[in-house]
Amino acid sequence: MEISNNQLLLKRPINVKAIVTPRWKEEAQQQLQAQINQIDSQLQQLEMQGQRMIAELKKQSLQPPGPEVLKQIENIQNQVNEQKSKLLDQKNQSLQQLQQIQTFELEQEVNQGQIESVFTVEKGDNLIKKMQVEILLRDGVVEEIRGDV
Repeated sequence: MEISNNQLLLKRPINVKAIVTPRWKEEAQQQLQAQINQIDSQLQQLEMQGQRMIAELKKQSLQPPGPEVLKQIENIQNQVNEQKSKLLDQKNQSLQQLQQIQTFELEQEVNQGQIESVFTVEKGDNLIKKMQVEILLRDGVVEEIRGDV
């Protein structure tokens, strides 16, 4: 891309939309289910790590554990619970998205996200028009480019 002295090279966000097809629905559901399974696995690991750390503390301390050890155990449990809460929030979001996908109509356009593009502007160009570009995909293939490229 050659640029003259009276042009500028700028970046713009481009909205990416997808047309809902049976294939798109299936792939989106599989992706979300994989995320949910991964979160479940992380929750199990977190629980086991927390129990191991607490067991190790109890093993190394006097019986019954003193106030300092009890405080450490409480801190570990608080950290585990805080992390668990974050993971459960992520899982709930994924479950909601999974539910939402099932309500989409075939041929409906849905937002997939954004990508960046580089473009040139020069005197007399309508910048607002040049910023409003979007790509429409059908099963991953560009079906339409909308806007002033």
